[in-house]
Amino acid sequence: MIFTLEKVVPWGRSFDEYLAMFALSEDYLWKRILGCGDGPASFNCIMTRRGGHVVSVDPIYRFGADEIRNRIDETYEQVIEQTRNNKNEFVWEHISSVEELGNVRMAAMNDFLSDYAAGLREGRYVDASLPTLPFEDGEFDIALCSNFLFLYSEHLSEDFHVQSIKELCRVASEARIFPLLELGAKKSRHLQTVVDRLEKSGFVVNVEKVPYEFQKGGNEMLRLIAT
Repeated sequence: MIFTLEKVVPWGRSFDEYLAMFALSEDYLWKRILGCGDGPASFNCIMTRRGGHVVSVDPIYRFGADEIRNRIDETYEQVIEQTRNNKNEFVWEHISSVEELGNVRMAAMNDFLSDYAAGLREGRYVDASLPTLPFEDGEFDIALCSNFLFLYSEHLSEDFHVQSIKELCRVASEARIFPLLELGAKKSRHLQTVVDRLEKSGFVVNVEKVPYEFQKGGNEMLRLIAT
């Protein structure tokens, strides 16, 4: 299947959201981190400014900054309107309104765009995607997967999830996946069977609460360690 920018709705999370979504302590910020499906998030940018080591992978990174910016501009109002229409599915606590959400996410995407050219040159933004990653075994200390696995359970099969998570655990000694809800703010249809299959394969798998909830009920991550 050909990946085209017209099929993408770029929507980048902020650095602070990443810390909360994945329950990252200061200790983790100095580890070798892989961000999978990061899109136009600002986590890589801000971490790099702070002296951290992050590599982000996403097929959107095959496109140039102007193309990504144009696509953000084309889809921004659509995302805001969809959020406004489904406002009851979200918890308006840390982010208090649709307008504030737009400001937070646009600021994150602008940070990403300001860093994108340098990040490409430095190999921090890599055009790749699950379930196959172009890295060596154990190249990272921790792999993070944000708003991709489980969220799109209607479109991605159970086998795809298992293969992808095993791949995250191949390249990193620990993997964290957030959220565990699929679109519509309901628990992923694949979650329990995926957990069962991974445990049978020898992985240590835990569902853990995190200090972040924007989608109602979306305050848990999957944490995995290969034994």
